[in-house]
Amino acid sequence: MKEREWLTQRFEENRSHLRAVAYRMLGSLSEADDAVQETWLRLSRSDVTAVQNLRAWLTAVTARVCLNLLRSRRLRREEPWDVHVPEPILSRDDGTDVERDAVIADSVGLAVLVVLETLAPAERLAFVLHDMFGVPFEEIAAIVGRSPVSARQLASRARRRVRGAAVPDADLNLQRQVVDAFLKAARGGDFEALLRVLDPDVVLRADRGDIRPGASRLVRGAHAVAQQALEFSRFAPFARPALVNGAAGIVVLDDTGRPFSVLGFTVVRGTIVEIDILADPTRLSQLNLAVLDE
Repeated sequence: MKEREWLTQRFEENRSHLRAVAYRMLGSLSEADDAVQETWLRLSRSDVTAVQNLRAWLTAVTARVCLNLLRSRRLRREEPWDVHVPEPILSRDDGTDVERDAVIADSVGLAVLVVLETLAPAERLAFVLHDMFGVPFEEIAAIVGRSPVSARQLASRARRRVRGAAVPDADLNLQRQVVDAFLKAARGGDFEALLRVLDPDVVLRADRGDIRPGASRLVRGAHAVAQQALEFSRFAPFARPALVNGAAGIVVLDDTGRPFSVLGFTVVRGTIVEIDILADPTRLSQLNLAVLDE
C-alpha cells in the first residue's frame, strides 16, 4: 500500500474519534469538522514515519487546532456573551443514530457543554483530553506549553466547575414523558401544569445570536419560565420531538419547514431543571435536519 493511501486509511479510522474530541472542545459540529479537516491537512504535510502512536499524534494536533480556535474566539469578542447555547447534535427520537452515539458518548449533553463554554481554553482542553479521553497530563502539558503539574491543576479547576452541571435522568422514556407534558401544557396554555413539570429553580437559556442585540436571555425560576413557555405556545403546533445531544428535546419549524429553534431539556428526578434554546438563525441554518427524516 502506498504511503498516501496508508495515511488516508489510518486517518479515516480515527476520524470519528477526532470529531468527538473537537466537538467537546468547541461545542460546534461545523467547527469540529473544520478542525478535523485541518488535522488531515497537517498530517498530509508531515513526516510521521517515526511516530509510534498515530492516534495520539492526531489527537494532539486536533487539540492544538481547537485550542487556537478557542483563543481566537475570545479575542474576537469585545464582551463575552451573556447567553450562549452550544450547537446541538440532533438525531432521531428512536435512539438508533450510530454516528450521534459516537460523537456524544460519555454523557456530553447540553448542560455539560454550557459549563465547558465558561472555562478558559487551556482548562477546557485539559479537562476534555484527560477526563473524557484519558490523555496523560504529560502529553497535555506539551500541547498547552505548561508543566504536567500545571496541566493537572487546569483539569482540576475545570472538573470542579463541571461537577455543577445537572446530570439528566438516564431513563429516556421518562425524559420524553416530562417533555411531552411540558409541550402539552404549553399548547394548552395551562400554567399550573407547566409548574408541575418545572423544577422550582429551573433555568432557561435562550440564545438568539447577535442579530438582534438584547434578544438572548437567561430566565430563572419556575414561574418566570412557565410564563416564557406560554409565550412559546403559539409555536408549539410546529414542534416535533427529537434527541438533542442524546436527551429528549424539541425542534420547532417555521411554516416553510426551516428550523426556528431547538430546545434541549435537562430532566432530573422527573422535573425539568434546565431548558437550553438555540434560536440563532445563522447557526440553525448549519444544523443537519435530514437525520430526523432518515
